[in-house]
Amino acid sequence: MIFRLVYTIFKLFPQREKTTFVASFGDNVYYVAKELQKYDYGQLVILKESNCRTDFDKFDNQVTKILNFETLNLVHFIKGIYHLATSKVVFVDNYFGFLSAVDFKENVTCIQLWHAAGAIKQFGLMDPSIYTRSERAVKRFKEVYQRFHYVVVGSEKMATIFRKSFGIDSNNILRTGIPRTDFFFESQKHQEIVQTLQTENPIIQNKKVLLYAPTFRDGQLTSFDLPLNLEEMYQELKDEYILLLRLHPAIKSSFKNVYPNFVVDVSSYENLNELLLIADCVITDYSSIPFEYSLLRKPMIFFTYDFEDYKKKRGFYEDYEKNLPGPMVRTTEEVINVIQQHQFDLTQVEKYASEWNQYSRGKSSENLIKILYQEQEQYEEALTP
Repeated sequence: MIFRLVYTIFKLFPQREKTTFVASFGDNVYYVAKELQKYDYGQLVILKESNCRTDFDKFDNQVTKILNFETLNLVHFIKGIYHLATSKVVFVDNYFGFLSAVDFKENVTCIQLWHAAGAIKQFGLMDPSIYTRSERAVKRFKEVYQRFHYVVVGSEKMATIFRKSFGIDSNNILRTGIPRTDFFFESQKHQEIVQTLQTENPIIQNKKVLLYAPTFRDGQLTSFDLPLNLEEMYQELKDEYILLLRLHPAIKSSFKNVYPNFVVDVSSYENLNELLLIADCVITDYSSIPFEYSLLRKPMIFFTYDFEDYKKKRGFYEDYEKNLPGPMVRTTEEVINVIQQHQFDLTQVEKYASEWNQYSRGKSSENLIKILYQEQEQYEEALTP
């Protein structure tokens, strides 16, 4: 009610030539805002949530204003509502409950830059937990989804998922590709990043790199036990490999590294995509990492030790086991065996990359800006499968 009241008051103010971003994950916002800075379309405002890792400080502060969008910073929060109420274009990169209290002016365009290029777990209206929610909560979810004029996708598979998950139709889908995937086509920049990471972490220079990046599980905020047996990994792989460990940012408990010559904790490293460049193999589970990592055509392992329980609680969009671009294992021993025997089929990775990155070809940010701000006649093409 308070948000709605403040927004309604600010809505009476004159609208400006301005684009406002609301960033929870931030990487898609970063690429779109970076591209938008090349043009003169008015002020850019980035409302950054406290859990957003992306660093926007390098942006031109003459063009871009960055605010901490959280209630603990009341001044910035109120300013953020003002910018939302007076902007012509609004980008969001996650589900934001406050959108249910927003009544955009008729000429405002709201674009959802969802934080994942693909989907394994069910979410939105397809999330199994929706059936245990109150009618009021479900109504609020639908009100938020109805605020999206467009949802950006990188593939037709994801377009189908969004239609079901958000209750939207084909006219709400923009097939421009996922902005942050532009990174994977910047080959010259890749060399510089790899050299920098190797200089900063000499331990990875002469060995192959494994990256373990598990997804977040409920109940891990204050208590977390690493399912991968690091002692076994160390004993079997230490001579040839280095293990990078990246825990989910939501996990609060600290990790004690007893194998500093084998394990490198990169949980606080801002840019995951940069870490993917130096990884010879990724070990993950139900995360969205494989959708973009597949663009590098490298092997991956799916360590799904809790598969039955996770499937029951979260649900999957399709047959999880049959569509993975790498072997699915349940134990540390199996992880080690797959690595030592090199049991990978890179043709599966190639197929996976093509399916989920159908429209992501290196110019996704540019395509999106052109369609929204410049070449209005291209709307029809971007909306057509």
